[in-house]
Amino acid sequence: MSEDRLAFAERAVPRYTSYPTAPHFHAGVDADVYASWLAALDPDATLSLYLHVPFCTTLCTYCGCHTQAVNRREPIDAYLEGLLAEVELVASHTRARRVTRIHWGGGTPTMLGLPGMEQVVEHIAARFDLSGLAEHAIELDPRGLDQELARGLARLGITRASLGAQDFNADVQHAIGRIQPFDVVKAGVSHLREAGVDCINLDLMYGLPHQDSDKLERSLLLAHSLGPDRIALFGYAHVPWMRKQQKLINEEWLPGAQARLEQAEAARRLLAGLGYTAIGLDHFTQPDDALAVAARLGRLGRNFQGYTDETADAIIGLGCSSIGSLPQGFVQNQPDTRGYRNTIKQGRFATVRGLQLTDDDRRRGAVIERLMCDFSVIVPADLLPDALPTLMPLMEAGMVLVRGRRVTMTARGRPFVRVVAAAFDAWLAKAGRHSAAV
Repeated sequence: MSEDRLAFAERAVPRYTSYPTAPHFHAGVDADVYASWLAALDPDATLSLYLHVPFCTTLCTYCGCHTQAVNRREPIDAYLEGLLAEVELVASHTRARRVTRIHWGGGTPTMLGLPGMEQVVEHIAARFDLSGLAEHAIELDPRGLDQELARGLARLGITRASLGAQDFNADVQHAIGRIQPFDVVKAGVSHLREAGVDCINLDLMYGLPHQDSDKLERSLLLAHSLGPDRIALFGYAHVPWMRKQQKLINEEWLPGAQARLEQAEAARRLLAGLGYTAIGLDHFTQPDDALAVAARLGRLGRNFQGYTDETADAIIGLGCSSIGSLPQGFVQNQPDTRGYRNTIKQGRFATVRGLQLTDDDRRRGAVIERLMCDFSVIVPADLLPDALPTLMPLMEAGMVLVRGRRVTMTARGRPFVRVVAAAFDAWLAKAGRHSAAV
């Protein structure tokens, strides 16, 4: 690898699942602001609901999610009450009723139990219109996915399941605190398909402790053998200053910048050879998948759930730490479960921070989203001059082409698209610490 590529790979930049990014959210956008934004939604606006369940049976050391380990039912039941109350609170503040998507994330959403999840869905269905629901998705831990749970999820209306596979090598699994042999994931996929949940995503990672290109290739080939519709391959973000459990990972076990880049590029070549269509930075799909179709039509999007063909007018975040996206800007709930429950119980939104978008934010956000999705964008004339000093080294390295106002990533430069996106980020200098670009 040339030294310039290595330097770009080591650069710390945001993942750009939003713009401006979450570190810039502030307390000035509070519960009252959120309530006013909901009230302003058009009655015909479409909604996407994101439900965050912040519980797991144990904490994996690699995890960067807002979650906690629980072994008692009481906090889960109390949290369920909060979710139900928040659904009702949202419904009472907006005239918009048309829900097009529901997405369960976590943590491990199934920690609520099937009866609890059924309560939530029934609560939503009683207050919103689900007749146009295009997708009902959930993130799953394969270790708890048996036949009974799979059948229950199908009855619930789940149409897409994302299984956290991460890696199938025993030494890597041990290092990240997540022991799940391949046969466990294989059985989970089989249970889902037998139950009628046909859309299967597998989530894997590169850059994990003890991982190398050969081990990653083995994991990807095993994942491919399960016939998933989508494979997401995320770069492990080592951020122990944000996630305390990551301090248990010995940094000497982590592959360096060069090894990470080699893993990412080897994986991309392998998956292309297996017939997958590369989507954006880290997704690979079957050619007829909805994401692949959206990418070909220039309609691929990016939000807090990653790459999407989402078209809803607003994303409503439900649960502690969840983030919502409305035409006016972003909102985020209280991350502490007890604080979240107590606030909702008082009949107030648990919004503790957010950000109202300016016209400049929207224009820059559009440029960054198209770069992250299409690797090419026509930049507004007034935004390009300030970005050129950052782009110039990438242009000289053959990673970026600038022709007039069009900025395009070359095939060689695509792994560094986050670095190019950062050239248009007016907030970047005010940000905190970020993970490596590759």
